[in-house]
Amino acid sequence: MGSSSVSFALNDINTCDVSIRLINSKGRPQVFHSHSSILKEKNSLLDSWNSVHSALGVLQLATEFNCQEIVESCIQYLEAIPWEDKEEELILKVVTNLGPVAMPILARVQPVDFSATKIVFISAIHFATSIVSPSPPFGDELKISAQEQIDYMLGDDDVEIPLVIADAEVKSETKKGLLTICSSFNKDLSCILSQSNNETAEKRVLQSLSDLNWICCILSKMGLMKEFVDQWIDFQDSVIHVMEDKLLVSSSWSLKLKIIELSGKVLDAVGYGNVIIPSARRVNLLKTWLPYIRKTKPVLDSIGNEETGYPYKMDDDLCQNIEGSIVALLSALPSNDQADILADWMNGEQVRYPDLSEAFEIWCYRTKSAKRRLVEGLDRVGNATVSL
Repeated sequence: MGSSSVSFALNDINTCDVSIRLINSKGRPQVFHSHSSILKEKNSLLDSWNSVHSALGVLQLATEFNCQEIVESCIQYLEAIPWEDKEEELILKVVTNLGPVAMPILARVQPVDFSATKIVFISAIHFATSIVSPSPPFGDELKISAQEQIDYMLGDDDVEIPLVIADAEVKSETKKGLLTICSSFNKDLSCILSQSNNETAEKRVLQSLSDLNWICCILSKMGLMKEFVDQWIDFQDSVIHVMEDKLLVSSSWSLKLKIIELSGKVLDAVGYGNVIIPSARRVNLLKTWLPYIRKTKPVLDSIGNEETGYPYKMDDDLCQNIEGSIVALLSALPSNDQADILADWMNGEQVRYPDLSEAFEIWCYRTKSAKRRLVEGLDRVGNATVSL
């Protein structure tokens, strides 16, 4: 460092003309050798720092020797510049040991209060669900980024998050987001049969399905899964109508698989009692998706057996989860509805999947038990009449 072509170094005894004696925080003296030409210039301290590591090193020494101006300069520099992950870890380690004087450096990593977290969450919901349309050129990139940030926030252990998702306004805005996504899905789905460019239309539907899948997971984490289930049941007939149209009878397999995957989440939520809806709605849900899944799975399997690496087969986990959900859902229906659904299942061509034999055994056992209870009840009534 120097003001001319001559270069000087701190503590160079051979060239120094000034010795500085400082007392550290422990009361011990320490001598530094410097140069008057440099000290007289008094260069801007902020211009002296060129990295996090150098500023941290100087900050530790300046704090120890009570050099207030240098301390303030280091803090101003470190508080303003961007940090890399490893630098942030180092800063947290060093600054924590320096005490309150260096705390302004950590302003960016301090926990925020409830109100700030709530505002950020609602704004992210607006962009993630397209309630607020992002300005060009961001488009879908901003929406996807917002969805990822919400995933991250809900997966965080921040104590504010449970309070945020329990807030009435947050719930209301999230429900609005669901309605926006459902509206887009219905609109895109209705266009798939009328547009000449089926590939473009299908791509839009797949994107809408991706958004539906995302918000389904979000609502589940927020305790609002019933909202999704109700919406899904409301428009399921139109979904089946489009998927079974003759124009799509031998195409759109990726779309059909995604729809089965999403319906599987709804069946799981209702079947295992995580979402409570009236029995008529449960019957409608099962009678809608059971036949569709039974017809679609063998076709996907057949194509997969003919084409190596076919990506649109229902994997084992998906099959098991849907089968378990259907058995649980079916077994909780009124007995007459169970009988109707089991009769259709046994009379169908595809009895192998899903395997409802467990549900059938439960129904048979309950039916026999019900008849036995009825007979025993009639016998008691008869004996009481005779005794009179």
